[in-house]
Amino acid sequence: MSDTISSQITRLLVYFILFTASSMAFSLDEDITLLVYGDSLSAAYGIEEEQGWVTLLSQKLEDERLSVIVVNGSVSGETTTGGLVRLPAMLENYSPDLVILELGGNDGLRGLPLELLKQNLEEMIDLSTESGAEVLLTGIQIPPNYGPRYTLPFFRLYAELANKKVIPLVPFLIDRIPQQPELMQSDGIHPKAEAQFMILENVWPELEPMLEDLLRN
Repeated sequence: MSDTISSQITRLLVYFILFTASSMAFSLDEDITLLVYGDSLSAAYGIEEEQGWVTLLSQKLEDERLSVIVVNGSVSGETTTGGLVRLPAMLENYSPDLVILELGGNDGLRGLPLELLKQNLEEMIDLSTESGAEVLLTGIQIPPNYGPRYTLPFFRLYAELANKKVIPLVPFLIDRIPQQPELMQSDGIHPKAEAQFMILENVWPELEPMLEDLLRN
């Protein structure tokens, strides 16, 4: 083989390697990371993990060929206090572009002070945005037997916080589900597998435009 042909082959190999590397880098840059950060409502409590709404979301994104990596950082029983402690490490490890913040239900069920709930949520929103992530806040309601003096300001707190921080809000994560007892587990708190698609339907209208903006940019 002549030196000329050899050098041409070498250059072609170099070009191929550089092109492949740049293509891989472009592909990686195209992916965005979505962190779902919640409690048992997002951790598939009482059902198989693949039946939970977060897995359904991941499947939907894959079916629609959207370059989104979904990380489920939800923990059953989590409060906003525990979530605040865990969040810095989660942000550092996964560097999410978008965080769905779904916490507070366990605070309410334990009757914890609303000011503490608000403060913890606000700090988690700030930590997320300071890390470069956008935030989608999801609200929750607690059973009426806790009394209107607690349940009403609890529910309103999410909208107030979303307005203050100028972030999107899903007003009630499991909207339409508790009104249908056959869709709830025996504890009356957690939706069954059959209702998980409804949770995704509640989240998607707020989530979709956020994802579109991130993927466009």
